[in-house]
Amino acid sequence: MTAVSGIRDWVRLGATDNVLIALRALEPGTVLTDGLSALEPIPAGHKVASQAIPKGACVFKYGQIIGTAFEDIPAGGHVHVHNLGMGDHSRDYAFASDARALVPVDAPRRFEGYHRPSGRVGTRNYIGILTSVNCSGSVARFIAEEVAGRAVLDAFPNVDGIVPIAHGSGCGMAGKGEGYETLFRTLAGYARNPNFGAILMLGLGCEVMQVPDLVGRAALKDEARFRYMTIQGEGGTAATIRRGLDIIRELASEADKAVRRPAPARHLVLGMQCGGSDGYSGITANPALGHASDLLVRNGGTSILSETSEIYGAEHLLTRRAVDEPTGRKLIDLIDWWEDYTARNFGEMDNNPSPGNKRGGLTTILEKSLGAVAKGGTAPLAGVYRYAEPIDQPGFVFMDSPGYDPCSVTGQVASGANLIAFTTGRGSVSGYMPVPGIKIASNSDLWRRMEPDMDINCGDILEGVEIEAKGREIFETILRVASGEKTKSEVQGFGAVEFVPWQIGAVM
Repeated sequence: MTAVSGIRDWVRLGATDNVLIALRALEPGTVLTDGLSALEPIPAGHKVASQAIPKGACVFKYGQIIGTAFEDIPAGGHVHVHNLGMGDHSRDYAFASDARALVPVDAPRRFEGYHRPSGRVGTRNYIGILTSVNCSGSVARFIAEEVAGRAVLDAFPNVDGIVPIAHGSGCGMAGKGEGYETLFRTLAGYARNPNFGAILMLGLGCEVMQVPDLVGRAALKDEARFRYMTIQGEGGTAATIRRGLDIIRELASEADKAVRRPAPARHLVLGMQCGGSDGYSGITANPALGHASDLLVRNGGTSILSETSEIYGAEHLLTRRAVDEPTGRKLIDLIDWWEDYTARNFGEMDNNPSPGNKRGGLTTILEKSLGAVAKGGTAPLAGVYRYAEPIDQPGFVFMDSPGYDPCSVTGQVASGANLIAFTTGRGSVSGYMPVPGIKIASNSDLWRRMEPDMDINCGDILEGVEIEAKGREIFETILRVASGEKTKSEVQGFGAVEFVPWQIGAVM
């Protein structure tokens, strides 16, 4: 399949679509088809009406409804925020009606990873300083700075580095309920992520999120690779830093014993994200990543789609692929929760797309979601999980999260992701230590402007490269990165500030 073979100026994505997508900026008078010309300037990536669309009529893209015209739109007219809105929409969920298992590969691929006592395999070998509360965040960073300043890790060549993980919560919150359990799962999940060779958990001592509770309930019992302490218990900042240095040396000695060894690709857990999306994302980068996701699933691995607020309006495409009705209904339960969540916080589900998305050609959340879901490929939906819930089912799965990228990735890493693939059309600069992030550009202009931040260019799909070929390129990159090849964001040192747990509930 070739996305835009033989087409220079525009593409129609579905046989029933009444809009075309401009593949370059179109001047007024540009002839598109026999009898159809652009009536006004159409920016690259934006929509142009392929026929007259009367007020109140549905607008179709990808063969799906993306909104309703709220004024008459002439053929050749620009279709965007000035004349297109959400409108009422309903979905036929048709649970499990289109779940077709992918054929496993005959010879599963392998990568070089770090085998952990848990049976999981890491793609990196970091030491983490994980904080239970914001109050211990600075001291965690002081310890990491001392480790760097004294070159402690120079003696341990198999250790990739030290990651202090600070955040803005852990106290001033209820000691039970949704918000507490979400943060608990996130912290416990990071402590168990296979990309950490060892963990020091650091608390203040008097916070709501108590370190002993985390250690006990999360069963973090590996003393060789996991230690914990509190600043109050150690006698203050200076004493904690001194003790922290001693512990890090001991943990580094243990983590350094790990070496990369071959592992089957079924041990890869890929978190899939899109951010700064544009009108090309759903045509190039997202479907290419979807094909890579299918390849990973066929090799026995796991891929995670998230950002619940950014599948809204396209969830029916996932429920149809659910392995059974209960799995599909779990996804709809999340959608129902989100509708209530946004309403009680005086928001609405169509607060998306962002200003940057709109400049890139996306108009409604329905349109954005249809493109975002393409990251999930064609594999059956094997499971639906809460934010930061441990993923115990291989295959293509969904994890609940906001659309805010750092928060969503944080949940995926807590759920067990050991790799991230991130598509973008406008540009994104971020990283997610301890997990490497592969940045995928949706268009060649972005690639040219921000190549030092991008790992893969999908813009050449607009020039005739097949989506499947690009998906294979992404999959091969995944295997190389899993085996130790550094991504652009890793080379630049990103990942120290992108730990953003989802904060739900009252701050008290």
